[in-house]
Amino acid sequence: MMCDSSRTEIFLPSCESVRSEKTIQLYNRCAETYEQDLAEMNYRAPNLAVDFLNANFSGSRQEVQVLDVACGSGLVAKLMVELGFRLFVGVDGSGGMLEQAARTGLYQDLRLALLGTQPLPAQPALFDVVIIVGALGVGFAPVSVVRELCHAAKPGGYVCMARGNHTGPAASRYKEDLERELKLMEEEGLWSPVGIKLSDRYMKEPPQICERDESQYISGTVYLYKTAS
Repeated sequence: MMCDSSRTEIFLPSCESVRSEKTIQLYNRCAETYEQDLAEMNYRAPNLAVDFLNANFSGSRQEVQVLDVACGSGLVAKLMVELGFRLFVGVDGSGGMLEQAARTGLYQDLRLALLGTQPLPAQPALFDVVIIVGALGVGFAPVSVVRELCHAAKPGGYVCMARGNHTGPAASRYKEDLERELKLMEEEGLWSPVGIKLSDRYMKEPPQICERDESQYISGTVYLYKTAS
Protein backbone atom coordinates (compact mmCIF):
# COMPACT_ATOMS: atom_id res chain seq x y z
CA MET A 1 0.00 0.00 0.00
CA MET A 2 1.38 3.39 -1.00
CA CYS A 3 1.64 6.23 1.45
CA ASP A 4 -0.63 9.25 0.97
CA SER A 5 0.39 12.44 -0.79
CA SER A 6 2.26 13.68 2.27
CA ARG A 7 5.03 11.23 1.44
CA THR A 8 6.42 13.78 -1.02
CA GLU A 9 7.17 16.04 1.93
CA ILE A 10 9.63 13.44 3.18
CA PHE A 11 11.91 13.60 0.22
CA LEU A 12 11.47 17.18 -0.92
CA PRO A 13 11.00 19.73 1.86
CA SER A 14 12.07 22.45 -0.56
CA CYS A 15 9.20 24.92 -0.20
CA GLU A 16 9.21 25.34 3.56
CA SER A 17 11.09 24.09 6.58
CA VAL A 18 9.95 20.75 7.97
CA ARG A 19 10.61 19.95 11.61
CA SER A 20 12.89 16.95 12.06
CA GLU A 21 10.44 15.17 14.36
CA LYS A 22 7.67 15.44 11.77
CA THR A 23 10.02 14.19 9.07
CA ILE A 24 10.89 11.13 11.16
CA GLN A 25 7.20 10.35 11.68
CA LEU A 26 6.67 10.41 7.93
CA TYR A 27 9.66 8.15 7.35
CA ASN A 28 8.37 5.67 9.90
CA ARG A 29 4.99 5.59 8.24
CA CYS A 30 6.37 5.15 4.73
CA ALA A 31 9.31 2.85 5.50
CA GLU A 32 7.86 -0.19 3.75
CA THR A 33 7.19 1.70 0.50
CA TYR A 34 10.25 3.94 0.69
CA GLU A 35 12.25 2.37 -2.13
CA GLN A 36 9.21 2.16 -4.38
CA ASP A 37 8.48 5.84 -3.76
CA LEU A 38 12.06 6.81 -4.61
CA ALA A 39 12.03 4.70 -7.76
CA GLU A 40 9.00 6.65 -8.97
CA MET A 41 11.03 9.85 -8.61
CA ASN A 42 14.06 8.32 -10.33
CA TYR A 43 16.13 9.06 -7.24
CA ARG A 44 19.73 8.73 -8.40
CA ALA A 45 21.52 10.17 -5.36
CA PRO A 46 22.89 6.85 -3.98
CA ASN A 47 24.27 5.87 -7.38
CA LEU A 48 25.87 9.27 -7.93
CA ALA A 49 27.52 9.25 -4.51
CA VAL A 50 28.76 5.66 -4.60
CA ASP A 51 30.06 5.93 -8.16
CA PHE A 52 32.01 9.11 -7.36
CA LEU A 53 33.43 7.64 -4.17
CA ASN A 54 34.42 4.40 -5.89
CA ALA A 55 36.15 6.23 -8.74
CA ASN A 56 38.36 8.05 -6.23
CA PHE A 57 38.91 5.32 -3.65
CA SER A 58 42.08 3.29 -3.36
CA GLY A 59 42.75 0.39 -1.04
CA SER A 60 41.25 -2.94 -0.11
CA ARG A 61 37.49 -2.51 -0.07
CA GLN A 62 36.84 -5.72 1.88
CA GLU A 63 38.55 -4.35 5.01
CA VAL A 64 37.12 -0.84 4.85
CA GLN A 65 34.89 0.34 7.69
CA VAL A 66 31.95 2.32 6.29
CA LEU A 67 29.70 4.61 8.33
CA ASP A 68 26.44 5.03 6.40
CA VAL A 69 24.75 8.09 7.93
CA ALA A 70 21.02 8.58 7.29
CA CYS A 71 21.18 5.07 5.86
CA GLY A 72 17.44 4.71 5.31
CA SER A 73 16.55 1.28 3.97
CA GLY A 74 20.13 0.50 2.96
CA LEU A 75 20.28 1.71 -0.64
CA VAL A 76 23.88 2.93 -0.31
CA ALA A 77 25.11 -0.30 1.29
CA LYS A 78 23.42 -2.36 -1.43
CA LEU A 79 25.38 -0.47 -4.07
CA MET A 80 28.68 -0.50 -2.17
CA VAL A 81 28.61 -4.23 -1.48
CA GLU A 82 28.49 -4.83 -5.24
CA LEU A 83 31.84 -3.01 -5.43
CA GLY A 84 33.50 -5.12 -2.77
CA PHE A 85 32.79 -3.15 0.41
CA ARG A 86 31.72 -5.45 3.23
CA LEU A 87 31.71 -3.71 6.61
CA PHE A 88 28.89 -1.27 7.34
CA VAL A 89 27.53 0.61 10.33
CA GLY A 90 24.26 2.42 9.67
CA VAL A 91 22.77 5.42 11.47
CA ASP A 92 19.27 6.77 10.97
CA GLY A 93 16.68 8.74 12.91
CA SER A 94 13.82 6.48 11.89
CA GLY A 95 13.28 3.16 13.63
CA GLY A 96 11.13 2.04 10.73
CA MET A 97 13.94 2.70 8.28
CA LEU A 98 16.43 0.85 10.45
CA GLU A 99 14.13 -2.17 10.40
CA GLN A 100 14.24 -2.10 6.60
CA ALA A 101 18.05 -1.72 6.66
CA ALA A 102 18.35 -4.69 9.03
CA ARG A 103 16.50 -6.87 6.54
CA THR A 104 19.31 -6.39 4.00
CA GLY A 105 21.71 -8.32 6.25
CA LEU A 106 24.52 -5.99 5.19
CA TYR A 107 25.08 -4.02 8.39
CA GLN A 108 27.22 -5.17 11.29
CA ASP A 109 25.51 -2.56 13.46
CA LEU A 110 22.57 -0.16 13.17
CA ARG A 111 22.16 2.83 15.46
CA LEU A 112 19.18 5.14 16.07
CA ALA A 113 19.95 8.87 16.30
CA LEU A 114 18.29 12.09 15.13
CA LEU A 115 21.02 14.11 13.46
CA GLY A 116 21.53 17.53 14.92
CA THR A 117 19.46 16.71 17.99
CA GLN A 118 21.55 13.81 19.26
CA PRO A 119 25.31 13.30 18.83
CA LEU A 120 26.35 11.11 15.94
CA PRO A 121 26.73 7.67 17.57
CA ALA A 122 30.15 6.92 16.12
CA GLN A 123 33.57 6.55 17.68
CA PRO A 124 35.90 9.32 16.50
CA ALA A 125 38.56 8.52 13.88
CA LEU A 126 37.27 4.96 13.34
CA PHE A 127 35.86 4.82 9.81
CA ASP A 128 37.66 4.65 6.49
CA VAL A 129 34.58 5.98 4.70
CA VAL A 130 31.76 8.16 6.02
CA ILE A 131 28.90 8.68 3.59
CA ILE A 132 25.66 10.62 3.82
CA VAL A 133 23.15 10.78 0.98
CA GLY A 134 20.12 13.03 0.82
CA ALA A 135 19.97 14.22 4.43
CA LEU A 136 21.84 17.51 4.13
CA GLY A 137 18.94 19.86 3.59
CA VAL A 138 16.21 21.96 5.15
CA GLY A 139 14.22 19.97 7.68
CA PHE A 140 16.76 17.18 7.85
CA ALA A 141 20.32 17.39 9.22
CA PRO A 142 21.69 20.82 10.17
CA VAL A 143 24.93 22.04 8.62
CA SER A 144 26.76 21.43 11.91
CA VAL A 145 26.54 17.67 11.26
CA VAL A 146 29.34 17.81 8.69
CA ARG A 147 31.91 18.31 11.47
CA GLU A 148 30.65 15.15 13.15
CA LEU A 149 31.05 13.27 9.87
CA CYS A 150 34.62 14.51 9.58
CA HIS A 151 35.48 13.55 13.17
CA ALA A 152 34.12 10.01 12.62
CA ALA A 153 36.53 9.41 9.74
CA LYS A 154 40.05 8.06 10.23
CA PRO A 155 43.01 10.28 9.38
CA GLY A 156 43.22 10.04 5.62
CA GLY A 157 39.66 8.72 5.43
CA TYR A 158 36.95 9.78 3.00
CA VAL A 159 33.78 11.76 3.64
CA CYS A 160 31.23 11.62 0.82
CA MET A 161 28.11 13.81 0.87
CA ALA A 162 25.33 13.96 -1.72
CA ARG A 163 22.46 16.42 -1.70
CA GLY A 164 19.80 17.78 -4.02
CA ASN A 165 19.92 21.41 -5.11
CA HIS A 166 16.36 22.24 -4.11
CA THR A 167 14.95 25.68 -4.79
CA GLY A 168 13.53 28.33 -2.51
CA PRO A 169 14.98 30.84 -0.03
CA ALA A 170 15.47 28.34 2.82
CA ALA A 171 17.20 25.82 0.55
CA SER A 172 19.45 28.52 -0.89
CA ARG A 173 20.46 29.70 2.58
CA TYR A 174 21.18 26.12 3.62
CA LYS A 175 23.45 25.56 0.64
CA GLU A 176 25.33 28.81 1.30
CA ASP A 177 25.81 27.89 4.96
CA LEU A 178 26.91 24.36 4.07
CA GLU A 179 29.50 25.41 1.53
CA ARG A 180 30.79 28.09 3.88
CA GLU A 181 31.27 25.44 6.57
CA LEU A 182 32.95 23.02 4.16
CA LYS A 183 35.41 25.74 3.14
CA LEU A 184 36.06 26.76 6.75
CA MET A 185 36.86 23.17 7.69
CA GLU A 186 39.28 23.03 4.78
CA GLU A 187 40.97 26.23 5.98
CA GLU A 188 41.21 24.75 9.48
CA GLY A 189 43.13 21.81 8.05
CA LEU A 190 40.50 19.21 8.95
CA TRP A 191 40.24 17.87 5.41
CA SER A 192 40.99 18.61 1.79
CA PRO A 193 38.64 18.35 -1.20
CA VAL A 194 39.02 15.37 -3.51
CA GLY A 195 36.40 16.66 -5.89
CA ILE A 196 32.87 17.87 -6.47
CA LYS A 197 30.53 16.21 -8.94
CA LEU A 198 27.43 17.94 -10.30
CA SER A 199 24.47 16.18 -11.86
CA ASP A 200 21.52 17.77 -13.63
CA ARG A 201 19.46 14.61 -13.01
CA TYR A 202 19.59 14.02 -9.29
CA MET A 203 15.90 13.15 -8.96
CA LYS A 204 12.47 14.15 -10.22
CA GLU A 205 10.29 16.54 -8.31
CA PRO A 206 6.62 15.53 -8.27
CA PRO A 207 4.31 18.14 -9.84
CA GLN A 208 2.50 18.85 -6.55
CA ILE A 209 5.68 20.19 -4.93
CA CYS A 210 5.67 23.99 -4.91
CA GLU A 211 2.56 23.96 -7.15
CA ARG A 212 4.54 23.13 -10.27
CA ASP A 213 2.50 22.13 -13.28
CA GLU A 214 4.63 19.21 -14.36
CA SER A 215 7.37 16.98 -13.05
CA GLN A 216 10.96 17.99 -13.71
CA TYR A 217 14.44 16.98 -12.64
CA ILE A 218 16.41 18.86 -10.04
CA SER A 219 20.19 18.98 -9.98
CA GLY A 220 22.37 17.57 -7.25
CA THR A 221 25.90 17.78 -5.89
CA VAL A 222 28.29 15.18 -4.52
CA TYR A 223 31.11 16.46 -2.31
CA LEU A 224 34.09 14.22 -1.58
CA TYR A 225 36.72 15.09 1.03
CA LYS A 226 39.75 13.35 2.47
CA THR A 227 40.51 14.00 6.12
CA ALA A 228 43.90 15.21 7.28
CA SER A 229 46.45 12.47 7.93
